[in-house]
Amino acid sequence: MLRVMTWNIRTGGRDRDGTDRRDRIVSVVTAQRPDVLALQELRGLDGTLGGLARRVDMTPHLARSCFGQPVAVLVRPPLRVLAAGSVRRPFHHAAARVRIATPAGPLTVVSTHLNPYSGRRRRIEAGWLAAAVRRGGGELALLAGDLNTLEPAVDHADRLAGLAAAYRRRHLRRDGRTVDTRAVARLLDGGLVDLWPRAGGDATGGLTVPTGHGGAEFAGMRLDYLLATPALADRVRAVRVIRGGDAETASDHYPVLAELDLAT
Repeated sequence: MLRVMTWNIRTGGRDRDGTDRRDRIVSVVTAQRPDVLALQELRGLDGTLGGLARRVDMTPHLARSCFGQPVAVLVRPPLRVLAAGSVRRPFHHAAARVRIATPAGPLTVVSTHLNPYSGRRRRIEAGWLAAAVRRGGGELALLAGDLNTLEPAVDHADRLAGLAAAYRRRHLRRDGRTVDTRAVARLLDGGLVDLWPRAGGDATGGLTVPTGHGGAEFAGMRLDYLLATPALADRVRAVRVIRGGDAETASDHYPVLAELDLAT
């Protein structure tokens, strides 16, 4: 069973007040032992991600950002990386792309982090990602990351009502009333499958923010996703949000872990 995890670790695992959360991040990754790890918000780790990766026995593949923060895909040996690079578009953050050999065929994993401020920009970025997966992902492809977007077909009015106006606006369209779920909708319309409902979910409701670390901009939301091509979605066996222990304070996001049957 191949274990794939996505996690926004918040500003490279260090806070502005000097708090260093990297030991807690390593603790969570070590406990879950993913074979492939998509990380977002890697500020300050452009040149030192290798050190963090070595602590969890993985090999990093970083995509740098011109505007925001880097993202990466980490791969655990002996998995063999066939190709690695980035999706070359002007993302607010970035999108790292890695192709891995598996017994079931090549698996493409994209780690991304969509624009946190503009629903319009998120929708555009989602379009770029959908096209990249369609053109070069192959039958087995996984898009993993913090999409900064609420899921379609769910009533979000109550949770948004509890947010400060500045944060609530991030999730509303220009009319100031309609919840903006267009980025995830565009990816689903592009043929990708949301693995959380596909796997049946669990008692967490899939909510990935906020954690015990805090997050005034959040109000019990699912912002972190694993979206797969249909052929890969058929191979999902479980998806869960990792809670408890160091996951409560290692970041303001919880990690999401999927188990995929890629034996043949």
